[in-house]
Amino acid sequence: MKRQLLAIGILIAACLALSALPAHAAHAPKPPSPKKFDQLANAAFAAMQKRAAELNVTGVAVVSYAQGDTIHGWTSRMLVVGRIKDDPSATSKGNNLLAIAYAKASEMALTLQDSGTVKRPPMTGEFGWQGGAIAHGKTGYIIVAFSGGKSEDDVQVSRAGLAILQPAL
Repeated sequence: MKRQLLAIGILIAACLALSALPAHAAHAPKPPSPKKFDQLANAAFAAMQKRAAELNVTGVAVVSYAQGDTIHGWTSRMLVVGRIKDDPSATSKGNNLLAIAYAKASEMALTLQDSGTVKRPPMTGEFGWQGGAIAHGKTGYIIVAFSGGKSEDDVQVSRAGLAILQPAL
């Protein structure tokens, strides 16, 4: 009899706890809809283009959003800001600026730190280059990367995009 009463008590407590979840979730910030993310990405790209022009750099901008407290997937957009690559020459293999921007973003997704700031050697697939910025917003992680200028310029361009996205996400 005592076991039955204990089981009923546990069941009632569990039901009460579960019934409180939707009320709490209703007050939690909601992730952006795809349309809202597109609008925010466009605003971030405009800020990044403006900062790139001020710094006289061109390249590729990437903005990404990963819902939640861990990164298991993301939504991203990319914009070419003047050029997508540096052509090979007699002394250089050339640069795929899109690949570099996404490498910076992938490093940040793993480390949850700005690209090039981690105190460990880069893993295969990472370069350890600065130029990306990450922040945890209201509903998830915002990852912004730029490739095309010097590292310090890329960081400034990325931070311009992050400044637009972070308050909204």
